[in-house]
Amino acid sequence: MPNNNDDLRLTLQWEEAAASGMTQSELLLYRSNLLGSDKRITNYGGGNTSAKVIETDPLTGEAVEILWVKGSGGDVGTIKMDGFATLYMEKLHALKGLYRGPEFEDEMVGYLPHCTFNLNPRAASIDTPLHAYVPKKHVDHMHPDAVIAIAATADSREITRKIYGDEIGWLPWKRPGYELGLWLEKFCLENPDAKGVVLESHGLFTWADDAKTCYETTVEMINRAIDWFAKETAATPAFGGARHQPLSANERKVVAGRLMPAIRGMVSGKQPMVGHFDDGEAVLDFVCANQMPQLAALGTSCPDHFLRTKIKPLIVDIDPAAPDLEAALAGLESSVSAYREDYAAYYERCKHDDSPALRDPNAVVYLVPGVGMITFAKDKATARISGEFYVNAINVMRGASSVSTYCGLPEQEAFDIEYWLLEEAKLQRMPKPKSLAGKIALVTGGAGGIGSATAERYLQEGACVILADIDEGAVRATAEQLALRYSPDVVRSVVMDVTSEAAVEAAYGQVALHYGGLDILVSNAGIASSAPIEDTTLDLWNRNMSILSTGYFLVSRAAFRLMKAQTIGGSIVFIASKNGLAASPNASAYCTAKASEIHLARCLALEGAPDGIRVNVVNPDAVLRGSRIWEGEWLEQRASTYGTDKDGLEDMYRQRSMLKRSVLPEDIAEAAYFFASEISAKSTGNIINVDAGNKEAFTR
Repeated sequence: MPNNNDDLRLTLQWEEAAASGMTQSELLLYRSNLLGSDKRITNYGGGNTSAKVIETDPLTGEAVEILWVKGSGGDVGTIKMDGFATLYMEKLHALKGLYRGPEFEDEMVGYLPHCTFNLNPRAASIDTPLHAYVPKKHVDHMHPDAVIAIAATADSREITRKIYGDEIGWLPWKRPGYELGLWLEKFCLENPDAKGVVLESHGLFTWADDAKTCYETTVEMINRAIDWFAKETAATPAFGGARHQPLSANERKVVAGRLMPAIRGMVSGKQPMVGHFDDGEAVLDFVCANQMPQLAALGTSCPDHFLRTKIKPLIVDIDPAAPDLEAALAGLESSVSAYREDYAAYYERCKHDDSPALRDPNAVVYLVPGVGMITFAKDKATARISGEFYVNAINVMRGASSVSTYCGLPEQEAFDIEYWLLEEAKLQRMPKPKSLAGKIALVTGGAGGIGSATAERYLQEGACVILADIDEGAVRATAEQLALRYSPDVVRSVVMDVTSEAAVEAAYGQVALHYGGLDILVSNAGIASSAPIEDTTLDLWNRNMSILSTGYFLVSRAAFRLMKAQTIGGSIVFIASKNGLAASPNASAYCTAKASEIHLARCLALEGAPDGIRVNVVNPDAVLRGSRIWEGEWLEQRASTYGTDKDGLEDMYRQRSMLKRSVLPEDIAEAAYFFASEISAKSTGNIINVDAGNKEAFTR
């Protein structure tokens, strides 16, 4: 643990006024949320809480004891009442008569549904017996870094006794399951005064007969470990001291922004991966340390950490004292290939006759000396959480290696958890990925009606979306609204002036840093102008060309560079206009610039095809609702041209169409989705008109 524990020590958050009048199950929820809200206590999705509650049996009307316990796949910090499994304690005890021994313990999970109370659909987790058989009303199982640092040392039993005396016991490593539940019961019966137990290489169990005391005991025991480490490691440099100095914050971002697309291309063979970058203090301490290579090779200790971060990380070969980025990029392919071979060998050494097939052999965690940590996973949340888990592992390694010898999970034990048939069954139950899962999209003009509608359509299909716009306030507000509906993990915003080469390059650097690369560009930034040719100023002409022609060139060129760095193809969608094909009076600058966009797309389709980069065009017409270009002079100018007002203009456009229908932003978004998705995988250089029918704009 870090030497300074001022920010690590926990404070009690229990409020009597809030807890007053709660039922026992409500107190369980309250306690769970308090514990899970602090990552010093447990990581996301890790740990379990439970309470044994007297309920009325819906069939007999009799009072029965029911175990309320966090259900499978839940998170104690965000859990609600429906996140708990409920099981009859009498039936859970009856399972002991069916148990055939440790070699058959996995089959006990199949009996848990038979113990369900009140037809609760929430599936019980494999940790259920660990809570059921502790003879106390309330049980907490947490994964605090400070306690796992004890559990992961070679001297964990002795250190546990040194810190806690007889109050907290110790049990050797045992994979979670039915047998461990019986071990805990036996320990409790033999040590009736104990308040909990440290599980080797795993975590902390604490218990009590009321919810508040259980919560307070958990916090107290974690604080004791924090205090002990602070005292013991005060004069000990973490990880054997520093070998490197970190690069500056800007240099770190530049390096990560170059590495991430290259790595992403190498690890996205089976499915597109999303990246996350972390250069926080704990990470930098580790990646710059003398002992980092040796400790990283040992892997993580806690099963929850391991499941998220794999057997070990990949260390990128770069010297922060003289960083040669091109050499690091050139060496990545061999490093990634070597990791895959090593992982496959690990699988072959450890597999059983009934083991699931080899999974993705690529690393999840990439450590970059002097720069930070990169993680890749199937979606942004998983990539971010995997990084958080590895930070937990770093904290554990810091503490354990400072007071003893750090011990990772033995290789076979690690494999048996990673390829556990019960884990495989959980993976098989996961829903099918959405059509754009793992894809990363950049939408320019993202604050406008078409841009925001397209972003939302992509988000609905599982993509991560970066909204770009020159209006910082508007694009931030749009992103915030979408993040509320789809999660902050999957939405970002960047300020981009598409006419500025420097601004475009800077924005693409942020795109690479946010998510690791790019699969889809929707070039949609735009303006509109209307004036007779004799009244069209050079400034007006140049402004149209700068935004609608040069801007499309700049964002496309940057997209090509990034997509080629990934080597996994991509899709570019130009939002042009019916006016790029069909001329309109008093709009020569706008129509000419839009025609330029369409021809640029044709050229790029030719250039991109060898690299799997598709370029297509959507031509809208008369999208008035939600469109920002209709908020100013363009509306007045077009209305004047046709001798009407806004309402009349919309009706005029509708009536002049062949289908007599209005065109909405969502209609353009649907076409943009078609070109971004695999549905159009064999289409490039094409145009879709979304104009309700206009014969002058027919492409042939």
